[in-house]
Amino acid sequence: MSLRLPYLIFVRLCSWLVLIGRSTASKDAELLVLRYEVAVLRRTHPRPRLDWADRVVLTALIRLLPAKLQMHRLITPGTVLRWHRRLVALKWTYPHRSGRPPVSAEIAALIERLATENSSWGYQRIQGELLKLGHRVSASTIRRVLKALKIPPAPQRHNDTTWRQFLHTQAATMLATDFFHVDCAVTLQRLYCLFVIEVSSRYVHILGVTANPDCAWTVQQVRNLLMDLGDRADGFRFLVRDRAGQFTAAFDAILADAGISTFAVTRLPRPRLRGRRGFARVWAELYGLAKFGRRSSSGAA
Repeated sequence: MSLRLPYLIFVRLCSWLVLIGRSTASKDAELLVLRYEVAVLRRTHPRPRLDWADRVVLTALIRLLPAKLQMHRLITPGTVLRWHRRLVALKWTYPHRSGRPPVSAEIAALIERLATENSSWGYQRIQGELLKLGHRVSASTIRRVLKALKIPPAPQRHNDTTWRQFLHTQAATMLATDFFHVDCAVTLQRLYCLFVIEVSSRYVHILGVTANPDCAWTVQQVRNLLMDLGDRADGFRFLVRDRAGQFTAAFDAILADAGISTFAVTRLPRPRLRGRRGFARVWAELYGLAKFGRRSSSGAA
């Protein structure tokens, strides 16, 4: 008990020294935030609620506070990010589409019967037989129905190379590229990030971020990638991309000069969980830069 009073005095002196090192603008911003929070908490009928004006004022003032003080306010940075995600969702609201009509139970039972009674028939053969009976069903729908019924596909020839086998054997020599986006906090401007992933090691190269990813910008980014790879570029032979308009013939020509062939697919394969975690870390990094103008604590992927 005799050491408690000197300890409390020492702690208070240290807090005063920290206040001396802070700028006047930071202190004024904290005072404004505290006064506004007190004004909000005084609304006791029926309970304190934040309207859109309170959200705008608190969001603007909290950006001026240090990172440690932002976590002890009436609203946290996570709350601000949740408000922004809701605002972005309201802007990019699309009409709900009904999609393809579901497969009826009769057709599903017919698909199951054809697959079980004819083990050598593939999806397209079953599709052709259904077309003869007057039922128009796609091969992908037949595959989905049989997969739900736990019925394996027809035996494949050993000399055929599937896409999965090709990726497994050529993973060390393959690259894949695509875009993902993040929306700015204030202007809701959409920023596009171009990345390249090494299929074998799942190492992600962030090439650049821009609001207008045109053809010239994409070509320059792939030049920068080849310069960064250096001698390692000789070990890659293939690059998988989608059919976006940013990937032009000039983009493919630069890679062809380096000995890398490009494959344009309609849809890129879905990444595994390890790759998704890396994309999520990069997305969170850009999200922090767009909202608060600083890097997040997790760091880049």
